[in-house]
Amino acid sequence: MSAAGLSSARRVSPKHICWGLLVLCLAALFPLQSQIDRDIGIYARISDVLYVPPGTNLKLLCLGNEGLVADVYWTRVVQYFGREHMEGARGEFRLLAPLLRITTELDPQLLIAYRFGAIFLMTKQPVGAGDPQAALQLLRRGIVANPNYWRLWQDLGFVYYWELHDYKMAAKIFAMGSRQPGADYWMKALAGTVAAKGGDLQTSRLLWSEIYRHAENDAIRNTAEYHLAALTAKEQIDQLNGLLEIYKRKAGHEAHSFRELNALGLMSGVPVDPSGVPYVIGADGCIALGKRSPINLRLLQ
Repeated sequence: MSAAGLSSARRVSPKHICWGLLVLCLAALFPLQSQIDRDIGIYARISDVLYVPPGTNLKLLCLGNEGLVADVYWTRVVQYFGREHMEGARGEFRLLAPLLRITTELDPQLLIAYRFGAIFLMTKQPVGAGDPQAALQLLRRGIVANPNYWRLWQDLGFVYYWELHDYKMAAKIFAMGSRQPGADYWMKALAGTVAAKGGDLQTSRLLWSEIYRHAENDAIRNTAEYHLAALTAKEQIDQLNGLLEIYKRKAGHEAHSFRELNALGLMSGVPVDPSGVPYVIGADGCIALGKRSPINLRLLQ
């Protein structure tokens, strides 16, 4: 071999060889995966298989590029969540927590993965995974890795507030978060409000409005909109049920249609929910969402 050839060989480091092999393997898997997906479709979605071990072991394959690979995995999380969400009741979200674990183990400072990953995990099915305990674990790992980032404390309090209805713990978490560097002033006020009012609808609206204002992608923004719409519908239903009670006292019997309330001057027209679908009076004599309504009141349970 010539001197030039020896020099060229020395420049090909083991790191470059490993990366080359990794790229070739991934390139070979892609057409195979695509063909299997086309052949067997929903019966065996090979795209749901995790080809790699947990993130702590995956670091050995990253060769110093953990941040880049973590970004790739975060993109995978968003795509996976979107697909499962679009499938509605068929969505399982079974890989959501493992994907988030890998992402954050690769890059413990990838804050967006903790914040919005927790929302994906805690939100009730079929909108989200319905796994608040997994959301708590994710956020606690985030706080350990980023102890001075106050918004992780905010998100941790949200999980206790909305999903676990542990208002005492939520208030404690908000108070602890308010003492972190750079925390917004309202965190301390929120701690007092939650401690005093618990599951008050206006407090819930404040929390979801805050998430909506700071949403960094459409998936989070849409989740906040679903909750805000459900809160508005709950308030409207309570008000309309109040009108039904007034009608019953005045007329001496239950109303079976909104025309009866219109005739008594209690309202005009047919009320609609935030999505524009008319409310109905159910067989039990109470206000209910119409069958075509996309509003999901179970998000408030």
